[in-house]
Amino acid sequence: MDNKIGNTAIRFVVAMIPFALFGIIYMSMGLYPNYLVNSIDTEGVYNLEKTLFGINTGAGIVTPNEYFNLNHCAFADILSGMFYLLWVPLPILYCIYLFFSGQRGLSFRFAASFLFVNLVGFTIYYIYPASPPWYVMKYGFEPILNTPGNVGGFERFDSLVGIDIFHSIYGKNANVFAAIPSLHSAYNPIALFYAYFIAKKNYGWITILSIVSIGIWWAAVYSCHHYIIDVTLGVLCTILGIAIFEGIIMHIPFVKRTYKTIEKWME
Repeated sequence: MDNKIGNTAIRFVVAMIPFALFGIIYMSMGLYPNYLVNSIDTEGVYNLEKTLFGINTGAGIVTPNEYFNLNHCAFADILSGMFYLLWVPLPILYCIYLFFSGQRGLSFRFAASFLFVNLVGFTIYYIYPASPPWYVMKYGFEPILNTPGNVGGFERFDSLVGIDIFHSIYGKNANVFAAIPSLHSAYNPIALFYAYFIAKKNYGWITILSIVSIGIWWAAVYSCHHYIIDVTLGVLCTILGIAIFEGIIMHIPFVKRTYKTIEKWME
């Protein structure tokens, strides 16, 4: 019995390795920020957002972020924070579900796909550094290097619950000029793809992942952490990443054989 538990534990650790690599790579980005590679866009994306999605108010046209910054309520503040806190935990929980529901090989495949989508997103960060909405509200359009992370609208959530949850998270932000694409908006749709198209159907998970995905998209804009443009590009990053991973990488003979070996070993 102990040997069986030990073997399961080893296989579980292997399934989680891509998530660990994601964390390591993300934190290491702070060692060489993307603004050292390319110039930061602060004004271009703001103006495009206002052109595409601007809201006409008595004081003029504002972005959806600016509108929510002026028009918010305690219920929406709490709801947005609850949704946003699930951006990484829920995909990890789904991976754990896959592992313990007899889909161990798929749990590793899903985690590897999650890592790959991140690599696509991180690459775009370095190609196109961009500031988030809260930065423009706080500092204007002038790029200020080494700007510390900011909780944006989630400051209201922390105040309402009486715990500095988001302050502790964004105090460790690896790079504030990494708003495009919104990877917060990308993660749960990855899990939703596998839940709906590849894994054994579980409509409870499909429903939860669908609701949380939409909730995070809204919360990203409501909290002034992302423009609608960022969110849209985050979803497209998911589609692109999965298309490359499942449509190309998983069909490379060496990768296909390696995955089959891992899948068989994890059974």
